[in-house]
Amino acid sequence: MSKEAVDSAQATTHPQVARTPADAGDAGYSKDLKARHVNMIAIGGAIGTGLLLGAGGRLHNAGPALAVAYLVCGVFAFFVVRALGELVLYRPSSGSFVSYAREFLGEKGAYVAGWMYFLNWSTTGIADITAIALYTHYWSMFTSIPQWVLALIALAVVLAVNLISVKIFGEMEFWFAIIKVATIVGFMLISIFLLATQHKVGGHTPGLSVITDNGGVFPHGVMPVVLVMQGVIFAYAALELVGVAAGETAEPEKVVPRAVNSIMWRVGLFYVGSVVLLALLLPGSVYSADQSPFVTVLSKIGVPAAGDVMNLVVLTAAMSSLNSGLYSTGRILRSMAMAGSAPKFTARMNRSQVPYGGILLTCAVCVLGVGLNYLVPSQAFEIVLNVASLGIISTWVIIMLCHMLFVRRARAGLVARPHFQLKFSPVTEIATIVFLLVCLGMMWNDPDVGRKTLYLIPLLAVMLVAGWFGVRRRVAKNADQELSELSEPTK
Repeated sequence: MSKEAVDSAQATTHPQVARTPADAGDAGYSKDLKARHVNMIAIGGAIGTGLLLGAGGRLHNAGPALAVAYLVCGVFAFFVVRALGELVLYRPSSGSFVSYAREFLGEKGAYVAGWMYFLNWSTTGIADITAIALYTHYWSMFTSIPQWVLALIALAVVLAVNLISVKIFGEMEFWFAIIKVATIVGFMLISIFLLATQHKVGGHTPGLSVITDNGGVFPHGVMPVVLVMQGVIFAYAALELVGVAAGETAEPEKVVPRAVNSIMWRVGLFYVGSVVLLALLLPGSVYSADQSPFVTVLSKIGVPAAGDVMNLVVLTAAMSSLNSGLYSTGRILRSMAMAGSAPKFTARMNRSQVPYGGILLTCAVCVLGVGLNYLVPSQAFEIVLNVASLGIISTWVIIMLCHMLFVRRARAGLVARPHFQLKFSPVTEIATIVFLLVCLGMMWNDPDVGRKTLYLIPLLAVMLVAGWFGVRRRVAKNADQELSELSEPTK
């Protein structure tokens, strides 16, 4: 149902009816997330295995110029979050961009946005439980336990935490983020000390000479840096969680701008800063995809148990990602179910005001991932990670489209923009959408996995069209019912 229909209906009704949420899916939530929770959810979204683990292989392929790739992708990721932040201040909603897609793109837009986001997080969830199982196998005491059993245990633990209450989720994310931030800050302090004292690292004296003596900033040319951006963009996935969390905080107008604005300097400090330090300590050729770059450096200087510590941290990052995925899809699916475009049971909430129906549906897909771990344990991670990238790129494109249409309506005098704004619209949105689509197209250069992932796009399109024909009557019925309820005078 469009926002104009809601507004016109509310204008003719009793004041009490006017307090009905513009998105029916927003009703019934607690407001237990505090500012520190939302801030740390923002940090947790910005720091994940993409930096803690994935930077090693990317440094090997792209060299020190990886810092440029992280910076460029970080700028566009910031544009997306800034656009979402403005929409949140205009109208906070736990349905987040799905709710905004419903308002600005119609029910079809909300349907596509919601199910592509579900695809993103359900497949990311499979990647997360696979990663957790792999990281746990690092310790000898767990090697005898099958990978699929560890994956199932991880899923059960995070599911239990999510179902208790949103406050418990917020606390869990808070401490997960603290661990990740403390690790990166600790590593950066050690790196700065090594640079200042010129302490040798693996036989290399840290400094600019490490870069200049090993091929410069672009040791393999510009193309590897361009190609690596597709993976780098995925490293920033989950930044949009700020928009979902805003629906369950008491003062979104204060909390969200602070969280969004701080993302930019965090990106610069943690991602770009870490990669620059890594490049100054060791040549890119020393790093590898199968080891955290932080472990590589720490092991070269003889830090005891460096591998154990970092393995625990990346394990935490994967648990954090799984935790966030269950949280966000539960809220998104509830918003969709209230509109009729998701199964009815996903609208259900428990006594703790947690939308357990949607969370359980995401878990059901993750259970299929447990089966994938049983059948192809060596390939499970790479398969689902690439499918998830289709979901996150489509989500970010939809956020920018919604913002562009929002600004257009504001210029026509139909809505009012908040003080917190994304500048230079529509140039910023168009540039971001083009960049994201180029990143998607670059997957074609990976014939083994990326190209096969792109082949899935027509299949996903057919499934979405077929699904829409299956739910469109229910969606229309729900919209008519909502409009009649809002239009009916209160007795």
